[in-house]
Amino acid sequence: MKPQSNTQEESLKIQLYQVDAFTSKVFSGNPAAICPLEKWLDDETMQSIAAENNLSETAFFVAENDGYKLRWFTPQCEVDLCGHATLASGFVLMNILAPQNPKVRFKTRSGVLTVTRDADFISMDFPSLPPWRCENPPSELARALALDQNSSKTFVVFQTENKYFGVLENERQVRDTSPHFELLKTFHPFSVCITAPGEQSDFVSRNFVPSYGIPEDPVTGATHSSLLPYWSQRLGKQKLHARQLSKRGGEIWGEPNGDRVRLKGNAVLYLTGSISI
Repeated sequence: MKPQSNTQEESLKIQLYQVDAFTSKVFSGNPAAICPLEKWLDDETMQSIAAENNLSETAFFVAENDGYKLRWFTPQCEVDLCGHATLASGFVLMNILAPQNPKVRFKTRSGVLTVTRDADFISMDFPSLPPWRCENPPSELARALALDQNSSKTFVVFQTENKYFGVLENERQVRDTSPHFELLKTFHPFSVCITAPGEQSDFVSRNFVPSYGIPEDPVTGATHSSLLPYWSQRLGKQKLHARQLSKRGGEIWGEPNGDRVRLKGNAVLYLTGSISI
């Protein structure tokens, strides 16, 4: 009689690291799942893994020439740019898989992104995506953000190709906003960020991405590619400190540099495991 095959032993094992990014302590910042691969899985499988992980981003990378090819998936789709999962991928490589390397080059949909050690921080070189004044913002945007009458009177909207930025007067207004997520979904493919001057930082923000499966993103590095050039010009400062006021919270330091921005933050390992498929 033939012995039964052990399907568990025959399954494909994929290493997984879960890293909290833009924080120095677990249970805060933005968690990302990082999956190093020897070769690419098919897109459907990577999307299924991201949906199963149910984090704002799952990153996959494969070694390629002098760096790595990096891709990011939300629970619902692949995206063009992600800050916290790039930071987390650099953390995994420079602290666990290749600790001898002080720098990592990632080839992505948004070009080459370089991640380096910077004293106690991890530093990322990202494209600058400055927003411009939105001439015709959606009429329902203020209602979707549940802004009261006083807030909506001073509500100024900027935009990039896929995001609206609502600029409010103060940190309290940003913190107290309770958005209508179903209404925010109707602005797809646009997501929505709100921002204001900070009390203990140069500026604060919150970021809502419900149509991509992320009601509120805990800390959004890519969005700061737009926030940094905006606040640098408005405040007349080159080096800025930002806080994202989600429930988990997180901090980003950065500075614009022409058509690029430098984003810096901490990261901490939460979990190491493997996926069986």
